[in-house]
Amino acid sequence: MTSAVTRERTAELRGFREVQRLAYECAEAVAAQLKPGVTEREAARMQREWLRERGVRDWFHLPFAWFGDRTAFAGFRIPLQFFPTGRRLEAGMPFILDMAPVFKGFTADVGYSGCLGPHPLHDRLLADLRAHRELILREVRERRSLREIYEDVDRLMVRQGYANRHRAYPFGVIAHKVDRVGERRWSPTLFGFGTRSLKGLASDALHGHRDGWSPLWSPYRFSDHPPRPGFWAVEPHLGFRGTGAKFEEILVVTDSKDPEQSAFWLDDDLPHVRRWAEEEAASARHRAGGEASRRDS
Repeated sequence: MTSAVTRERTAELRGFREVQRLAYECAEAVAAQLKPGVTEREAARMQREWLRERGVRDWFHLPFAWFGDRTAFAGFRIPLQFFPTGRRLEAGMPFILDMAPVFKGFTADVGYSGCLGPHPLHDRLLADLRAHRELILREVRERRSLREIYEDVDRLMVRQGYANRHRAYPFGVIAHKVDRVGERRWSPTLFGFGTRSLKGLASDALHGHRDGWSPLWSPYRFSDHPPRPGFWAVEPHLGFRGTGAKFEEILVVTDSKDPEQSAFWLDDDLPHVRRWAEEEAASARHRAGGEASRRDS
C-alpha cells in the first residue's frame, strides 16, 4: 500500500471515528438528562439540537427515541411506527436513542440502550449483546456470507432465549453500508432520512445488484454474498417480553489478507464496550476475593 493510500485510509478512519464518537457523546449527554415525563419526541429533539449545536447539518436519518415496550418494537407493523411518539418515560423504563449524523462528510449510525433506574432484565440483555459483537466480527473475518452470519446471529438469540427485533426493520436488516457524503451547509430530509444519503444508498444498491452484492445486510437472498469492503453500521437488537436492547456501531471491512485487518470494529472506546470491560473487571475482582477468602478459611 502506497504512502498516499495509507494517509487517505488513515484520514478516512479518523473521520468516521470522529462522527461516531460525537454521536455517542450526544447519546450519553441526552440520556443523562432524561427524566420521568419526557416524551420520545422531546428526546429525539434533544439529540437533534445537541448535534446541531456542534455543527451537524446533514443526516443519514434524523434521531429516533423509543421508550418502554417500544424498545422491543412491540406491535410495529409499518415504518411510521418507528418515528418518535408522545410516549412518556417512566421510572424503571428502558429506552433506546438512535441517531445517524453526517459530520464533515462522514456518516455514523449509532444505537444507545439505557434504562431510567434499575432493571435486571435490561442489564442481562445488554450483557448478552457482547456475544453477538464477537460472533459478527469472527464470522466476517471468516468471509462467511452476510446471510449466513445473519442466520447465526438468529440462532445465538434463540439459544439466549431472545427474539430478533432487528427483523422488524425495513428489509429485516441487521446492518447497512455507510459512506462519505459531500459537505454542505444544509441538506433536506425525506421521511426522516437525508436525501443525499438515501441517494448514495440507492446508488450502491443499483451497482451492487449488477455486481452481485447489496448494501443491506438482511436474511434474504440478495445478502447471500461475502462481506463487501467498506463501512457497515451494525445493530443486533434483542427483545424479550416488551424489553429491547441493542448497540449500533461501525464495522470496517477491507480486502486485506491479514485476518485482523480484514475486518475490525472502528472503535472500542464506546459505552457498551466500556460497560462490558467494567463488568469483566468487577467479576475478576469478585473471583479473586472469593479465592482469597477460601485460602484464609
